[in-house]
Amino acid sequence: MEQRTKVGNRLLAALPTADLDLLVRHFRLVELERDAVLVRSGDPIERIYFPLSGLIAFVMDMPSGQTVATAVVGNEGAVGVLTTLGPSLSPMTAVVRVAGAALQISPAQFQTALERSSALKGAVQTHTRALLAQWQHVAACNALHSVEARLASWLLQVHDRIDGKILPVTQETLSELLGVRRPTVTHVVSRLRASGGIRSNRRSLIEIDRPRLEAAACECYQLMRRRIDRIVLTEEMKPPPLQPEAPLFASVNEVRRRTPAHGAAGQRPRGH
Repeated sequence: MEQRTKVGNRLLAALPTADLDLLVRHFRLVELERDAVLVRSGDPIERIYFPLSGLIAFVMDMPSGQTVATAVVGNEGAVGVLTTLGPSLSPMTAVVRVAGAALQISPAQFQTALERSSALKGAVQTHTRALLAQWQHVAACNALHSVEARLASWLLQVHDRIDGKILPVTQETLSELLGVRRPTVTHVVSRLRASGGIRSNRRSLIEIDRPRLEAAACECYQLMRRRIDRIVLTEEMKPPPLQPEAPLFASVNEVRRRTPAHGAAGQRPRGH
């Protein structure tokens, strides 16, 4: 029986073996340290990342200096695939908000593989549709729903992409996700704690009660989750790829163990 494995990134996991092999030889396993900037708004996209763990926020830099998140991505997506449309500058900043690990590849190497793989083109389209779904829902949610309901929804999205009930998110991150100042975040966290959605919150750590948090969240969370899962899971119905060369993925768990909870190095975002 052929030995098979589930690739840690859901988009890559959907690729047939031959198509995945076009990328495997070029991948580099890297740590994603919290608060590291993967690409800054207005800069050329020089690397593409396929997260295996952790959470990355796409943020808009406002003239006031405040940053607002427009979408988040974990192991269901990628960062930097806009280069498939041609050489371009990044329209927004991508910042690691929960530390993890990713497979990194250069745009040139990715483009070469893309030209040879219709399945990879389909994966890029899947990723783009999922991001568009997020952007649409975030825009509607910001206009229609309370800060408390929106915070509950964002916390659920973070929880979907990490293990355990303890979310390693800072007040700065919550402020960025909600587009509000930190005093508002403190007030809303207190309200969710009083209602039981948040069991406790310590510095950079929030423990949640998921059923109660789901009750507090607006309907956008479930709508967004169903839409994104419908897009991604359609791709994942394909047979899983054969196991790639062991050296590529053998050290993933080691990288996860060595990744610090708070991140210590890497390019830091301005104004954070």
